[in-house]
Amino acid sequence: MTDVNYLTRLVEELCKTPKETEWVEFKLNNADPEEIGEKISALANSAALCGKAHAYLIWGIDDNNHHIHGTSFSVAKFKMGNEEGENWLLRLLSPRIHFEFIELKINEKSIVLLKIQSASYHPVQFKGVEFIRVGSYTKKLKDYPEKERKLWQFFDQTSFESQVAAENLSGQEVLQLLDYPSYFSLLKLPLPETSANILDALEADTMISRGADGHWSILNQGAILFAKTLENFKTLKRKAVRVVFYKDNSRIETIREKEGTKGYACGFEGLIGYINDHLPSNEIIEQALRKNVPMYPELAIRELIANALIHQDFFISGTGPMIEIFIDRIEITNPGKPLIETSRLLDSPPRSRNEALAAFMRRIGVCEERGSGVDKVVSQTEFYQLPAPLFETIGDNTRVILFAHKSINKMDKDDRIRACYLHACLKHVTRENMTNTSLRERFGIEAKNSAIASRIIKETIAAGLIRLYDPETSRKFAKYVPFWA
Repeated sequence: MTDVNYLTRLVEELCKTPKETEWVEFKLNNADPEEIGEKISALANSAALCGKAHAYLIWGIDDNNHHIHGTSFSVAKFKMGNEEGENWLLRLLSPRIHFEFIELKINEKSIVLLKIQSASYHPVQFKGVEFIRVGSYTKKLKDYPEKERKLWQFFDQTSFESQVAAENLSGQEVLQLLDYPSYFSLLKLPLPETSANILDALEADTMISRGADGHWSILNQGAILFAKTLENFKTLKRKAVRVVFYKDNSRIETIREKEGTKGYACGFEGLIGYINDHLPSNEIIEQALRKNVPMYPELAIRELIANALIHQDFFISGTGPMIEIFIDRIEITNPGKPLIETSRLLDSPPRSRNEALAAFMRRIGVCEERGSGVDKVVSQTEFYQLPAPLFETIGDNTRVILFAHKSINKMDKDDRIRACYLHACLKHVTRENMTNTSLRERFGIEAKNSAIASRIIKETIAAGLIRLYDPETSRKFAKYVPFWA
């Protein structure tokens, strides 16, 4: 919460800290941009070592006795050349952690509070150099190998879900920020009668935590799953899902765009409903009656969106999951390279960056227990006789593309090879083998045109993606498996 009374109490409490505190620093008027950049790096890294969600740099406080004197430092006048100081700092910090300057008055004296997000998965650098606090001094991290080692140990042992999204909250503030009725509803549990019992249940499920002083913190897991509004959590607001509908098959003209506001668990069904309500449909004639059917299988859409939410890299700042709908395809993109080779997503054991998040989404039935989601996506696209989905890595992102219906004579060579390979994978994981007959069924090819299936198999073998199960078998009875089988 960022109301004036809370900020005043926060500054007053920070003034009570010992002189040598490594995650808080006080200044009177010093506004040197280079020094501020180094201190942001040092304070962010030290906050991680001290187990704090944030570090603080405060202007207007005497560093010797922590008395409030006021400051002449002005955020509006803080510049580096012609560039705003805040933008300049953000550009030179890596990773781009969240920080904010807050101006307030305490006893009629001007105070500037710089709230800095703790380092989370990599030491924060300024101009390519990592800094750390040693007592009340800012030093280069490389000169203190023991602290550097401890910092990396912290990153290895600390998950995204267990880190703090908001802290120093009252129980009432926690309940105002989280959609707790959805938590109990999705788990099919009765809603407790008292606020205390609600808080106890959320704490037991590591959605929130209680500090020694009685104040509450909302952990990232609680916020990303059950935020009433993600905008209330500054480090998570860019993780809201964006859905964009385009006029045709390019990004030139947008029809509509919507950004999600709720946490992933409490907002998932609404997200899926919104997408399905606005997707185009196909009109088919069945038994002399016309009827509309979905252009894409809903189950495939659910699985792919759930995977994008769960397996994203939350430590990549400034970006979140995106769903883009064109007239001929859906592209679902999430931050983070896949942990499994894209050619092996269908058969490899599941891996997740965010185990606790994935486990909870399994508990409420949003994603698969044993990682069979990709199997279902491929199976559904085959059942609908759609082109095979495309799984690809784009920079630091993972993208999956679902294609609208396309007859086999409209598919290009890559489409046919990809479909053949995934069909062989799907058959293999179900303890079967691909044959010319099964591939004809997958594409809807008539028996008299079996040569078409044979040509596709030959192309896929040439691409190195499938092989003969038994080279000694005659071509008539040939069976095929993926290259890795």
